[in-house]
Amino acid sequence: MINEHIKLKWLRKGRDSRIFALFFILTFAERFNDSRTKNLFMTNIGIRPEGATLEYLGLKHVSTAYWNMTPAELVEETILLSQGTLTNTGALAIDTGEFTGRSPKDKFIVKDASTENSVWWSQFNIPFDSDKFTRLYERMCAYLNGREVYVRDAYVCADPRYRMNVRVVTEFPWSNMFASNMFLRPTAEELTTMTPEWHVICAPEFMAVPEIDGTRQHNFAIIDFTKKMAIIGGTGYTGEIKKGIFTVLNYVLPHEKNVLSMHCSANVGKDGDTAVFFGLSGTGKTTLSSDPNRRLIGDDEHGWTDTTVFNFEGGCYAKTIDLSREKEPQIYDAIKFGALLENIGFEDDGVTPDYADSAKTENTRVSYPLEHIDNTMDPSVGGIPKNIFFLTCDAFGVLPPISKLSKEQAMYQFISGYTAKVAGTEAGITEPTTTFSACFGAPFLPLHPTAYAEMLGKKIDESGAQVWLINTGWSGGSYGVGSRMKLSFTRAMITAALEGKLNDVEYTTHEVFGLAMPTACAEVPAEILNPRNTWADKDAYDAKANELAEKFVTNFEKFKDYASEALLSASPKV
Repeated sequence: MINEHIKLKWLRKGRDSRIFALFFILTFAERFNDSRTKNLFMTNIGIRPEGATLEYLGLKHVSTAYWNMTPAELVEETILLSQGTLTNTGALAIDTGEFTGRSPKDKFIVKDASTENSVWWSQFNIPFDSDKFTRLYERMCAYLNGREVYVRDAYVCADPRYRMNVRVVTEFPWSNMFASNMFLRPTAEELTTMTPEWHVICAPEFMAVPEIDGTRQHNFAIIDFTKKMAIIGGTGYTGEIKKGIFTVLNYVLPHEKNVLSMHCSANVGKDGDTAVFFGLSGTGKTTLSSDPNRRLIGDDEHGWTDTTVFNFEGGCYAKTIDLSREKEPQIYDAIKFGALLENIGFEDDGVTPDYADSAKTENTRVSYPLEHIDNTMDPSVGGIPKNIFFLTCDAFGVLPPISKLSKEQAMYQFISGYTAKVAGTEAGITEPTTTFSACFGAPFLPLHPTAYAEMLGKKIDESGAQVWLINTGWSGGSYGVGSRMKLSFTRAMITAALEGKLNDVEYTTHEVFGLAMPTACAEVPAEILNPRNTWADKDAYDAKANELAEKFVTNFEKFKDYASEALLSASPKV
């Protein structure tokens, strides 16, 4: 007979006449033992594929497991549970609760025989005992037993050679919707035979007990590379799911597959030329890679193989603070049914998002499938890069708006991962603050940063890619005195680089940082190309340039023992 679970789900969800047609077809398939048709229809109405179970995960007694529900069903579940609001554009808005961002001090990696000598143990990769992981997971399973859970079968890596299947089990329907948005989505037929390689278990309301579990506090995100499992508890922030799998790929792909994993956006021109954009938050990575004349591969996570650059993900996770159609038309228009908004405020009607509202957090977010963006690559794979852009928002007004890097300079800047944060970007910041994040993504790097930098250097040699440093920050003085570089100028410089129009112009060398600065660029005033020219007080510029150079040198001290003489020669001269 038809599974009682299916009948229960039909009773809960079957509010239109198509349910009778589905019932008839499924009964027909069952009677004639047509398991393939049965599985396809079960999948299409959000039911688990035949034979799938959670018992092997220790989840033997959950009250109900909902498998691969559609976005519409997950939205309905969320609203029925009073956990979200449908906005005036059709997007689902939820609050993630206590945590509105990642908690880096509560991210752990299990230290065992497979990771002891390969992981870069640091403030970002905190060791966790294997036996404690097992006991904590068992307590997590005991918490979930008797509760409803939502199961998502997905995969990451758009290049089929590196596809990794992931099963995500979540306590909340909206967490499952996030996984559906952000990971790549199998076809209905693929779901019937899919075997997961990695698992993510996410229970926001399960609290760890530090004295028992060995965590720092009640929230945690722990990765076990031997068990191929990530467990997340005590936090509803969905980004922990995304970045947990990103951390996994940052270990597996370079360490085991000889693929450079990158925290970057990527796009492709009309002639098929690929460009990648590295940059920390606030540098313009998403904005500058969104170009109506180029097709988007992805906005955040990619791999670079011998022949391709491929997206890890199937969606985008963008900041929405101060969002407007004028500033970010593609993102703004992508916030429709199927998108998931996090921690936003509302206008008085209670359904219209107020993107200027930062009462809950500056880190308001939206996730949506790549299909919500026009002009995307399908599949999200491009060729090897012709141009690489390192984006920095230099609030000190020292770095050139565009400069050409040698391979050694590229590796040095890559390991440094510099930008500056200014007042308003984070709580407590009242003046420009230097930020160095190795490889533009230190919190997600299980290997030592030099491992990624060495791979980048080899890729540059093999591909002949040109690397550019782009300063989207200040010109004519530091923050508070000068002004931020006009977006139109930055776009013009990037376009010139992409089109090869900077190949034959004259260059001068920055005296402190040794960067090659073009003396001319179409649609850009020549006087701003050398930042020293834009300062009224040249001595003040020289002093500030030396001050910033000293910060670079100090930051790089921790990498000196791993760096070659050629790499060290790319250091700024104080």
